[in-house]
Amino acid sequence: MMRLKPIVGIVVICLLVLACAPVNRMSSLEKKVGDRVSIFSAATSQDTLLSYDRDYYGKHHLILTFFPAAYTPV
Repeated sequence: MMRLKPIVGIVVICLLVLACAPVNRMSSLEKKVGDRVSIFSAATSQDTLLSYDRDYYGKHHLILTFFPAAYTPV
């Protein structure tokens, strides 16, 4: 039981530091229709690397979606 107290203290200090850290505004991170996206690469299901600037930029429209835990065991 005595070993648990220092660990709890460290966890509390870490949480306080994180709570006091400056937080970026989410509005500055939001993208709107027509905004340019950052250049990125992503792995495909065919084990190839898709490069946005090489494969899509100026050629096709690109829509990105995110499904948390879709088709994955949780």
